[in-house]
Amino acid sequence: MGGLLFWDVDTQVDFMQPEGRLYVPGAETIVPQLAALRRTALERGIRTVASADDHRPDDPELSAHPDYVETFPPHCLHGSPGQQRIPETRLTDPLVIEPEPQPPEAIRAAVRTHPGDILLLKRRFDVFSNPNAVPVLEELAPEEIVLFGVALDVCDRFAVEGLLVRWPGLRLSVVTDAVKAIREDQGESLLRDWKERGVRLVTTAQVT
Repeated sequence: MGGLLFWDVDTQVDFMQPEGRLYVPGAETIVPQLAALRRTALERGIRTVASADDHRPDDPELSAHPDYVETFPPHCLHGSPGQQRIPETRLTDPLVIEPEPQPPEAIRAAVRTHPGDILLLKRRFDVFSNPNAVPVLEELAPEEIVLFGVALDVCDRFAVEGLLVRWPGLRLSVVTDAVKAIREDQGESLLRDWKERGVRLVTTAQVT
């Protein structure tokens, strides 16, 4: 299919709002930029691939004693208000891709016949823990991806690293004023590293 794709990482209530169960500090300050990016996608017909945590209480990532590296407090539990996207980034009639393995050709066919956005559900912070993410991207075959969302040093990091490894020729941009890290110093270090590896660092104004 080719072309430009927006990639929205986990802009869910539990991460984005101060009362959320795993609030990313300052995440609410990027909401205007996220809203502008969503408007741009709708106005220009840019397809969005969005990821979302969709946890069950017994998921290995969830812990009452989290280390905030491999484990985190319970959050984005299936069907809970905190698992929903914030209003500014809500998708319209997305194709929902569950994390249970499906035949790759079935995934490609579903993507091929769905004209709108795509929602990748996951039960780990790495979007590519959903094995169906790869055939989704193979079918979409984007030439450029513009990525934003939270958290920069966790879910964004795994998305960016996964894209760089799997599609080395992809033109990849990160919207620096539409991301937030749990640990600000780690976020800044990641951005510097990605820039050295060819990732474009852009602002919302440059994209919209």
